[in-house]
Amino acid sequence: MKITMIGVGYVGLVTGTCFADSGHDVTCLDIDEAKVLRLRDGEIPIYEPGLSELVARNIAVGRLSFTTDVEEAVSSADVVFLAVGTPSGADGSADLSALWKVVDSIAPYLLDDTIVVTKSTVPVGTNAAVYDRLVALTGRACHVASNPEFLKEGTAIEDFTRPDRVVVGVRAQHDADVLHRLYAPFLRTDRPFLAMSPESAELTKYVANALLATKISFINQMSNLCEHCRADVDDVRKGIGHDERIGFAFLFPGAGYGGSCFPKDVRALVNTFHSHGLESEILDAVDRVNELQKQQLQNKIEGFFDHDLNGRAIAVWGLAFKPKTDDIREAPALVLIDRLLELGADVRVSDPVAMENVFQVFGKRLKYFVNPMDALDDADALAIVTEWSQFRNPDFKEISRRMRDAVIFDGRNLYPHTAIPDTGITYFSMGRPPVISNSSYVRLIA
Repeated sequence: MKITMIGVGYVGLVTGTCFADSGHDVTCLDIDEAKVLRLRDGEIPIYEPGLSELVARNIAVGRLSFTTDVEEAVSSADVVFLAVGTPSGADGSADLSALWKVVDSIAPYLLDDTIVVTKSTVPVGTNAAVYDRLVALTGRACHVASNPEFLKEGTAIEDFTRPDRVVVGVRAQHDADVLHRLYAPFLRTDRPFLAMSPESAELTKYVANALLATKISFINQMSNLCEHCRADVDDVRKGIGHDERIGFAFLFPGAGYGGSCFPKDVRALVNTFHSHGLESEILDAVDRVNELQKQQLQNKIEGFFDHDLNGRAIAVWGLAFKPKTDDIREAPALVLIDRLLELGADVRVSDPVAMENVFQVFGKRLKYFVNPMDALDDADALAIVTEWSQFRNPDFKEISRRMRDAVIFDGRNLYPHTAIPDTGITYFSMGRPPVISNSSYVRLIA
């Protein structure tokens, strides 16, 4: 098929490239001419494992191309995917202004049987509104479908090529059949292709992310209770996770969730509740708990140093909101860094791929280290905010030797308590009693 992907951000670039790799002729359209030129040269604007190689391969064989020309991209397409950004507005609602600009621009060039597919995360009812707008612009009935994405940054190619399920929202069997053929190569292990109404498909995306965010906020709040009860959240997590009704997924306490999806989608779903005159008590709490959780590390650090961080050197390992991505949107590390700088700390940071993005935010107010161990020289404390695999097995004796005060504040519970004794390190984590080297558990610091 001839496929057009409009918007070459994270979702559009991964989706278009994977379709091209399965044999389709894919044209990616974007209004950012500089980005298009970079992509034509094989330069990828985002970090995603394996994507650079996949893009280069499909450009080389002629299945993947990039353009800023709407007519060129749309006029012969069988399927047009809309994958533009829908950021949060001031009230938490999704900003659809980019989507409407795209709809208006493609209408003159659509073939009669072209299917327009909304890939962007959009509020319930957007599919119907897109249909109405295209009918008004073209003067004829149009094919409009919804196809929410469920990609995880860091594993997006695997998620696309081996999906848990594919969800489409359609109003005609013909559209469902075309989309099923498109996704068939990725469903060969009997993963379900779920065709439903557009409204159900639109809501499915929000409900999925909101439920996952709820699990994270729930275990984070329970981890805070564990600290005050001298319980260990790891034990509690195992005690509930083996219940098949609960499971272990997304039950890892930490410094809060971030990224481009969970915060935005929870708030957009809250807005949808309110637009229908309904209360959203659970989702309100999920968002509030997450924002408070992002302050837990700074509270521990401030408490340890008696609220005097002026001139203290604090190393921060991990800046992206999660491993295997350079995305720092709503990242807990940024909240911590803001507070440390406000209190006069000397902040040293290290992250495998996200430091350039962080430099765009903080500039020379931070010190940047490619080697995370170098950030520890004469440091008063180490805060770990992102669970990169590179941080999981450090030389603790080397950490102790380099630091002025060997204290670690672990926002991701990377280390078992058994790894800490006899290293000269004081260790604080989330929802677990702290450990002082050569000693048993000590009291929590208020």
